[in-house]
Amino acid sequence: MIITNITNFRKNIFGMLEQTIKYNEPVHVSTKAGNAVIISEEDYNGLMETLHLSSIPGMKEQIKEGINTPVSECLPEDEVGW
Repeated sequence: MIITNITNFRKNIFGMLEQTIKYNEPVHVSTKAGNAVIISEEDYNGLMETLHLSSIPGMKEQIKEGINTPVSECLPEDEVGW
């Protein structure tokens, strides 16, 4: 995580945003009024998807069950009904 104050962020906004986008490196910006964290759109979308999936009753348990299922017991990809 890049940690900076608002003055340095203003001076280096382009480089910091490029770093955030290219390397998914969050930027923590401190100001007199409070702090902010800037993340890439990709990270944001991932967080939103995780929150959505976590809100579905029983989904966490199904994911854990799937992780613990041996590959030999899984369907081949060409047999999955998408």
